[in-house]
Amino acid sequence: MLKRVYGDIHDLLIDGRRIAAASGRSFETLNPATGEVVARVAEADAGDVDAAVRSARAAFEGSWSRMKASERGALLLKLADLIRRDEDELVRLESLDSGKTVSAIRRQDLPAVLDTLTYYAGMADKINGQVIPARTDALTYTMREPLGVVGAIIPWNFPLMIGMWKIAPALACGCTVVLKPAELTPLTALKIGELALEAGFPAGVLNVVPGFGKIAGQALVDHMDVDKITFTGSPVVGRQILQGAIGNLKRVTLELGGKSANIVFPDADFDAAAKAAGAGIFFNTGQVCSAGSRILVHESVYDEMVERLAARARSIRVGDPLEASTGMGPLVSEVQMKRVLNYIDIGRKEGASVVAGGTRHGKTGYFVEPTVFAGVRHEMRISQEEIFGPVAAVIPFKDEEEAIRLANGTVYGLAAGVWTGDIGRAHRFTRRLKAGTVWVNTYGPTDIRLPWGGARDSGFGREHGDAAIDNFTEPKAVWINTGA
Repeated sequence: MLKRVYGDIHDLLIDGRRIAAASGRSFETLNPATGEVVARVAEADAGDVDAAVRSARAAFEGSWSRMKASERGALLLKLADLIRRDEDELVRLESLDSGKTVSAIRRQDLPAVLDTLTYYAGMADKINGQVIPARTDALTYTMREPLGVVGAIIPWNFPLMIGMWKIAPALACGCTVVLKPAELTPLTALKIGELALEAGFPAGVLNVVPGFGKIAGQALVDHMDVDKITFTGSPVVGRQILQGAIGNLKRVTLELGGKSANIVFPDADFDAAAKAAGAGIFFNTGQVCSAGSRILVHESVYDEMVERLAARARSIRVGDPLEASTGMGPLVSEVQMKRVLNYIDIGRKEGASVVAGGTRHGKTGYFVEPTVFAGVRHEMRISQEEIFGPVAAVIPFKDEEEAIRLANGTVYGLAAGVWTGDIGRAHRFTRRLKAGTVWVNTYGPTDIRLPWGGARDSGFGREHGDAAIDNFTEPKAVWINTGA
């Protein structure tokens, strides 16, 4: 049972009120660990999205744009306090909805949510322009103004964390937000919307419209009064968003997929590399855009790394994500489970060898065993295509040049890792790897203070840090004739 239920159906949140979808339609959200229904959620369509956008526009043009920046920051801090208060409920909702382990949510997701809020609360009144002495007869300066109404479309793998990566900087900049959570994981987004109202955010500043991407998401992208779309998800949908943005040339930031290489040289700290390589692909059941799904290992230590990864995969406790001792939970849905199992079959047919896992775990829920493939060739589909599951492809290489060629040899460019004791090699690889983030002798950490994003099929633009302020504001030049 959920700790808290908002009536029989979890309604939309538009203009400060929980309301049913105009169509009366709703959909079920399932617990991936059991396949059972967690809740029914109102299903937004184009009409509901239009109402949310109109509310966001009215709030932006109204009290929100007149509020002191420091007051916006104070509201973000108040929201952080309320999230701390309701931490247990949020952790449980996130786990029930997504299948994420409670231990991982408490260790990573929730601290990142709070860090994001406090960071951008402090940034709210520090969004500055510049005085630029263009001429002696004028005072010329720049100022940064909020873009307006932001459509934020978030994925199902990190609903709380990625949602806040978009909400907090947008609100700090003075924008208003229409949030479209993934239909698989809408519950924590609705909860955050309620807490924002409790914190004192004016009605319409944050609206939450659960629904399906082809209907509610597309309506948000196509809406002529939305000034910005920030999206995290698949490259296929990212391309569709670019097409939809043509209508009013709205700004777009895309954080898309990945097929990241984790490169291990023989002079690396092998214990640390093996441990991090396992975490890099099995964390969150492999449902991570920057997962180290391609583990490139020098041929001299290849067999040893395969054995260590296989042993790590077998040691992971797969089970109920609500239990603190669980190491890996289910995939998010039956569709995703079937997709991952299909890729495992493809890998076998292509000639790679399963040395750990390779099967469904149990008969209830959407669990797949942590899987390690050896004997993987670079051109195989399991090496080139994003699986988004707990499937490691271990690929040998001979030298630095081959490692670079293999690492850069996909359509993606999100992240990469390098394990070496040679500082010169580390610097060479950080320059040559085509990735938005390169980790050296570690894999996977992120921080709200550092830019995050990729290139090619991994998207464009950066989130976090100062880059997020640029995402949600635009500069204005001011020229005052002084007559001097």
